[in-house]
Amino acid sequence: MKALWNDTVLAESNDTVVVENNHYFPADSLKSEFFEDSIAHTSCPWKGRASYYSLRVNGELNKDAAWFYPEPKDAAQQIKGHVAFWKGVKVVE
Repeated sequence: MKALWNDTVLAESNDTVVVENNHYFPADSLKSEFFEDSIAHTSCPWKGRASYYSLRVNGELNKDAAWFYPEPKDAAQQIKGHVAFWKGVKVVE
């Protein structure tokens, strides 16, 4: 699987975890030069508190376009250390 935005591969892995139709990529599959820490957080009743990354590619910013659960609840332990995408990021095989 590949995560693409702005004609650039952000992450690539054969070992994603699918939860609620989202592919979660292992953290070590991310191309870290495109990721910036965000102060955004949201909460999910069964996964826990999500943190976000913004993406910067070719000078363009996609704010809070990737999320992860640093300390997921017990029911979501399979996504610990994984990152998912939205806001126009395409996930393709």
